[in-house]
Amino acid sequence: MKAKLQCDLVSWSSFYSLSRRLCHRIHDAGYRPELIVAVGRGGYMPARIISDFLHILNLTSFKIEHYSGTQKKTSAVVRYPLARGVAGKKVLLVDDVCDTGDTFELAGRHIMAHLEPEEVRSAVIHFKKTSSFIPDYYAKRMLKWRWIIYPWAAAEDISEFIRQMEPQPQTVEEIRQKLALDYGLRIPLPLLSDMLTLGRP
Repeated sequence: MKAKLQCDLVSWSSFYSLSRRLCHRIHDAGYRPELIVAVGRGGYMPARIISDFLHILNLTSFKIEHYSGTQKKTSAVVRYPLARGVAGKKVLLVDDVCDTGDTFELAGRHIMAHLEPEEVRSAVIHFKKTSSFIPDYYAKRMLKWRWIIYPWAAAEDISEFIRQMEPQPQTVEEIRQKLALDYGLRIPLPLLSDMLTLGRP
């Protein structure tokens, strides 16, 4: 039986390897940003790795909301806008995935309209072919659409999948089986146990 939603669960080691590949591509292109801006929340981790490898100490962020868990909102919205201080600077805008392109389009407009940088380029770990926006740098292009679960958002995404299950599974093993059947996910029992218990009050 075909899964309801095909998912890829990215490991920490895979994420780190992809981040290093992305750093090489930025470096080899000769772009030397003066400031890295992470699009929160997905861009926090890759932006920090890029900052480390490229020795760029100026790192900041602002938040754009486009998804609530796995549910897409009607439109992307800027939350906690970026403060002044990027005028005249070369900026690298970083996120984890470019899915539709809406987040990057909004982020680019926000920075260019209000903060007057010299130049803005974009970088992303996964670039999906469904995106209307083409980032300047990406580690991996995805020709087949899949929902990507990054290690820093695994509990959030998988907990949402569990909440949507009907009828609700009664045991942890039933949950594991349904995640495998519906999403192609094989979650180790200790990780699943943490997801089911740590988020509760």
